[in-house]
This record gives sequence, C-alpha cells and structure tokens, in this order.
Amino acid sequence: MKLVLASHNPHKAREFTALLAPNEIVALPDGVVLPPEIGDSFVENALDKARAAVRATALPAVADDSGIEAAALGGAPGVRSARFAGEHASDEENLAKLLREAPAGSALAYVCALVYCDADGGEHVVEGRCTGTLAAQPRGDGGFGYDPAFVPDDYDDGRTMAQLTPEQKDAISHRGRAARELLAILGQ
Repeated sequence: MKLVLASHNPHKAREFTALLAPNEIVALPDGVVLPPEIGDSFVENALDKARAAVRATALPAVADDSGIEAAALGGAPGVRSARFAGEHASDEENLAKLLREAPAGSALAYVCALVYCDADGGEHVVEGRCTGTLAAQPRGDGGFGYDPAFVPDDYDDGRTMAQLTPEQKDAISHRGRAARELLAILGQ
C-alpha cells in the first residue's frame, strides 16, 4: 500500500520507510504545508497532520508526533520537544537544555503517537513508548534529537540510542513499537 508520510523530516522518512515496510512510503509533496503542532497531546498533533496530508493528496497517510518526557521535569518537554529551547532551536540546543535542567540518571520516556488516515474517513491511532534514563553527557553519532543522551532500559550495557545500530534502535524505539502495532491493525 502507498502511504504518504505527513512530515518533511528526512530522519523520520528514513525510519518509517524501514518500520512500515512492506508499504511504500511516499514523500509529502513540497508544497503541502502541515498544520502547526499546537495540540495538547501527541495524538492531537498527529491526527491534524495525517488529515491534512490526506486532504492534500487523496492518498492514505501516516503521521506521528513524538517527543521525550522527563520525569524530573514533570513530563516536559513532551509535545514541545522540538521547540524545547525555543521556536527554531536545533536538536543540539534542545538536548543541551534537557541536560542542563534534568539530572543525569533521571527517568525518561520517548513517546510516539502514530496515526493512519484514509480518504474514506478511516482512522487508526496507536502509541509506542520506550523508557530509559538520561546520560550525563551525549554519546554516539547515530539517530537524531535526544538520542545521544537517552539510555534505553531495554539494553543493560549503558549505550545511548545514538550508539545503537539502526536495527537495534528500531527493535525497541517508540516509533518501532508504534509502527509494529499499526501494521498489526492494518493486517500486515
């Protein structure tokens, strides 16, 4: 099945191409403007983006909204993960702010709301989570975002998400878990 990915993020496109196989992930046309992520939940933001992609392309679409929740910060940055250090902050700036504000070793969770929408009004919503702890300093050059400081609970060797192979990361990540659940719902 062809699925439009309601994102212009090349990192997410690479991840979802692998995670949602055997489906063909189609790039969102450059001219399509997605709604701003102003919702109070990951699900709300993902639904808005998927519905916009379906309206723009008339193809089934998938969208995610994902982020990191730090227990020491009351769940922040949460839905504001991409803008934690400011509206146009880089991944490095957002990560630096998290490392300044949350203590090393504190509990973290990656959360992904993944939504499927089609032109007939069909919608499926799933959520994936990956728990871990905050590293004292960034390590590794794989992944993106907060990956260099996220030590997943699934492995006991202290590696960050940025130190895992793509296959190891996909097996435990919030997006990987959400994608497998969505594929099961779609009968794949």
